[in-house]
Parts: sequence; structure tokens; C-alpha cells
Amino acid sequence: MERLLVKGTIKLADVAKAAGVSQGTASNVFSRPDVVREEVREHVLETARQLGYPGPSLTGRLLRAGKVNAIGVAAVEPLAYFFDDPWARALLAAVAQVCDASGTGLALVSAKDRQKLDWNIKSALVDGFILLCVEGGEKLVQLTRERQLPFIALALNDDDPSVPSVSVNNVGGAAAAAGHLAELGHRRFAVLATEFSDDHVGPVGIAEIEQAIYSTSRDRTIGYWQALETFGIRRQDVPIYETNNDKASVETGLEHLFSAPEPPTAILAMSDNIAMLAMNWLAARGLSVPEDVSIVGFDGVPEGGMTAPGLTTMAQPFAEIAERAVRAVLEDAMPVEREMIDVTLVVRGSTAAPKS
Repeated sequence: MERLLVKGTIKLADVAKAAGVSQGTASNVFSRPDVVREEVREHVLETARQLGYPGPSLTGRLLRAGKVNAIGVAAVEPLAYFFDDPWARALLAAVAQVCDASGTGLALVSAKDRQKLDWNIKSALVDGFILLCVEGGEKLVQLTRERQLPFIALALNDDDPSVPSVSVNNVGGAAAAAGHLAELGHRRFAVLATEFSDDHVGPVGIAEIEQAIYSTSRDRTIGYWQALETFGIRRQDVPIYETNNDKASVETGLEHLFSAPEPPTAILAMSDNIAMLAMNWLAARGLSVPEDVSIVGFDGVPEGGMTAPGLTTMAQPFAEIAERAVRAVLEDAMPVEREMIDVTLVVRGSTAAPKS
């Protein structure tokens, strides 16, 4: 049989013409083979094989159908973030479990570079997006809105009411964490914070916190202040050190805090990752947790239950967050206002009364 075109440019219409059948019949051979007589079906398939036609484009077929049965999880981070960061890893595992139960695919969409992120968002073959907005949330929201697909933001770091989002009660959770330590008798506190603004690490003052561009860190600080003030502890007496949620900045922060004449007996960490890094630093310097220093984290990642001692934390309900997010995207049922979910104090061995 004479080839009509070079391999790689063959179209379904070419197969139909060479086989002497209509394009509709040829299409049915690949998409609805049960409605085509066996001898016709075999003839069309043999013609396609000889012409080098691989079959209809799956991508094109899915796009024409309007649904691909997959969700994109996006972040302004390298792909390794989904596996290296404890919070992102725990949340992604919960989303994957919900997707498994419904037979939904999962695509990771991530890039530090703006141009690559733009392309990745626009080219992702998904029905909608779950946005991890710990950093660069406004960029993710903008790009996803341009794509005109359903999306929902998690850990959104601003107060824009027009962005469909699910978040945790940061003020209430932080207040519970600080209240737990104060009720144990602690009066010398310090905060190891996540980011309040871009490109800054170091001590921060009250005015800087009140003007923070990242609402998660600001709200957790407000919660700490509210609880501590009921115990007579003034906000200006609680040193706060802004970190990048990584080893280097956490350790620098601890060196700063523990160089004070009266170092803290209680540390409020804005993430479990920060708390676990702090526990390692303290242990390396012969300071015992909780005998010398008590620590409370925030997130409830699985690794926190495996430390020695176990980490007291404010646990996010990852399964509930994932369920709401996946349902919102798949059913295009975006919340009309920002949904807020409570966190739970989980008391483990990293907190105790201070030494008398």
C-alpha cells in the first residue's frame, strides 16, 4: 500500500481515505470498536498500521470531552518542595488519598522561575487546581484565573475575599498554643516565625508585624499576643525572630534568642518544621526539651509524633482540608467565602512546667 504521508503526519482522515471508509467509521474503530463490523475494523487497523498512524491523540480527545479527571496541585517552589517540606508532604498525601478514592489523577505543577510557572500552569492537563499559597500566592491566583479553571487556595497569605480558599484558624490555634505554655507556668517566651515579608530574616518589631504582607504569620502572632496578654505578658516583651522556615535561619534565630541575659523557657514555633529544627539545635547544645525549654509547633505533621520527645503542636485536619479542596475543584463548588477550619492542640512530651 502506498504511504500517503511521511510517518508522524498521518491523520485519521488519511487512514479513512486509504481504507475506503468514512471518517466516522474510522473514528469508531478507535473510539467505539464494538459498533464496527469485525472485518471492517481489522481492515482499518491494518491500514493504520501500514501508514504509521498511532491512533487519535489522547490529549485532544480529553480536551474535546471537557474533562480529564485530574487535579493540579501548584506551588511557587521547585518540585522537591512537595517532598522535602513536612507540611506540603502531609497535605499532598491527604489530597492523594482523596483522589485515589475517587479515581482522580494528580499532577504536580511547580516552578520557582516565573516564566516556567506561567507555562506549567497554562499547559497542565487538569480540570482545576489546588494552590499551596505559602509563598507567591498572588502569582498563583493570577495565573490560575487566566486559565479559567476551578481553583481553590490553601494557606492563602492575604485577605482577598474574592479568592476561593480553605484555611485554618491561625489566630485561635496560636492562642491555644501560647495559652497551653502559659498555663504550665512559663513567662519567658520567644517566637520563631515564618515569613512576614519577602527577603527578610531576623528580629521583627510590632509595627513590622502589623504591616506584614503574609497574613498567616501575622495572624499567628496576633493569636500568641492575645493569649499571653491574658497572663500579664506584654507583646513587647516577647522577642520574635523571622525565619525562612529552614535550618540556617532557624539556627541563626536560636543563637540570637539564647544570647539574651534571660533566654526563653518556652518557644512558640510557627511550623512543626521550625520546631523540630529547634529541638535538634537545643539538643546539640546540651539543652533538654522540655526540662530546659518547652516547644510548641504548628501543623501536626506525622514527623512531629516521631521526635524524642514527641512534639506538642496545633494539628491541622489534613484529611478534612483535602476532602473539601478536591470536592470544590471536581464539582466546581467553590466556597462563596473563605472557609476556616479549627486546629487541635495535641500535647506530647515537648512541653512541661518550667524549672523552678
